[in-house]
Amino acid sequence: MTSETDAAERGPETAPEPVPRDPESPEISVATPLDVPGQPRLDLDRALEAILFIADEPQSIVHLAAAVQRPLAEVRAAISRLRDDYDGRAPSGEPRTDEGESPAGAGIRRAFELREVGGGWRFYARAEYDRLITDVVAAQTSTRLSQAALETLAVIAYKQPISRSSIASIRAVNVDSVVRTLLGRGLVTEVDTDEETGAILYGTTDVLLTNLGVSSIDELPPISPLLDGGQEGFERDHL
Repeated sequence: MTSETDAAERGPETAPEPVPRDPESPEISVATPLDVPGQPRLDLDRALEAILFIADEPQSIVHLAAAVQRPLAEVRAAISRLRDDYDGRAPSGEPRTDEGESPAGAGIRRAFELREVGGGWRFYARAEYDRLITDVVAAQTSTRLSQAALETLAVIAYKQPISRSSIASIRAVNVDSVVRTLLGRGLVTEVDTDEETGAILYGTTDVLLTNLGVSSIDELPPISPLLDGGQEGFERDHL
């Protein structure tokens, strides 16, 4: 118990000075759940995982942040945690807000990875599984292509490298599922990304050349004589 004399000698009490925050270390309220109207409380990492799982194109940090309505710094941190999780380097996730605590400890290195391409993030199978996946997909699919797939394949072959939106513009239909089919058959592949839009550009593979019995895409026949008036998008015979 202190006396009034002791208190007077100490002088008036002052609040401790706040510890300055490192400006390069963003404030991340990891314990705050996502509040989506009509939905249960969601975990940020799992919410981003769900979006990336169904995405056909790379998702930018800005787009992801807008989708989950969280600051860019939080989304960047979440992406970093997910990458560490999939690579088996560390446990993923902020403290769970949608269920009980998750077990501690590092995770298992997954067969897929979260890769930054074209200014965004997207799931990819790891390179060491490429051959296995190709063989499995080839064994499970028939060799016959639909008319839509053949038309889309022709557009890619003559206009490569080309994005999905450009293919859709030429064919005047949505081509997402058809392009996925061609990718699964190993007939087309991702060759580059558009510098301005970040869209993936597609081209043909050696598998197509083998099936066609040609050694180069330049050996494809001129297409202009086969079109009525040379429709827009095929002003050149081929590249």
